[in-house]
Amino acid sequence: MPALLEVRTLWKSFGGVHAVRDCSFDVEAGRITGLIGPNGAGKSTAIDLISGFLEPDAGVIRFAGLDVQGRPAHRVARLGLVRTFQSPRVWAGLTVMENMLLAAPEEGREEVWRAVCTHARLRESEEADRAAGYLSGGQKRLLEIARFFQARPRMVLMDEPLTGVNPVLGARIGEGIKHLVAAGMTVLMVEHNLPFVERVCGTVIVMALGRSIAHGPLAALRSDPAVIDAYLGQVPARV
Repeated sequence: MPALLEVRTLWKSFGGVHAVRDCSFDVEAGRITGLIGPNGAGKSTAIDLISGFLEPDAGVIRFAGLDVQGRPAHRVARLGLVRTFQSPRVWAGLTVMENMLLAAPEEGREEVWRAVCTHARLRESEEADRAAGYLSGGQKRLLEIARFFQARPRMVLMDEPLTGVNPVLGARIGEGIKHLVAAGMTVLMVEHNLPFVERVCGTVIVMALGRSIAHGPLAALRSDPAVIDAYLGQVPARV
């Protein structure tokens, strides 16, 4: 598959610290790609740069053939490239239904309203009329995924989607991410839970010290000396 996202020689420094240095990688369209590495590897900074929340010092970020480096986040989002954060973000004072309606394109909101109102599980649990601020962390993450379905972006950047989530909801989040891709979206996901990454990601990019040092299936990367030295060697044996 062709690359939907291309990152080339990306640099970002904070003072004298090079958070991202000479980083390059591709993300293929229609796949779930993992982005892993030790703490401080530059993963979240890379997500901030790609999504427009930070401006790179140098380098090229190309999405769907367009150079997007330096564009503000809202303009990047309008091109179909959106993101989540480590802590789920919802409109806490609005209901679940209202959160869904705000995410939908204007011409599709009546259709969303009808779908939510007639969904048996939502109707029985009354989740649709519940304030989103009262949801658990995992439920808020599921609401984020549901909003993506309504917004219909081309690509989603997910920053640690399993943070603070119990295993049961974690499994549902994994299925939700797979459904995003089945619906035609592309996902780049930062995550430290390696068993989860191996289950859902066909390809994995490994970062260390601000650079991309390897990519491929996680099963193959386990025997890569550079990956073992930079990251896998730090993971407890039970994982």
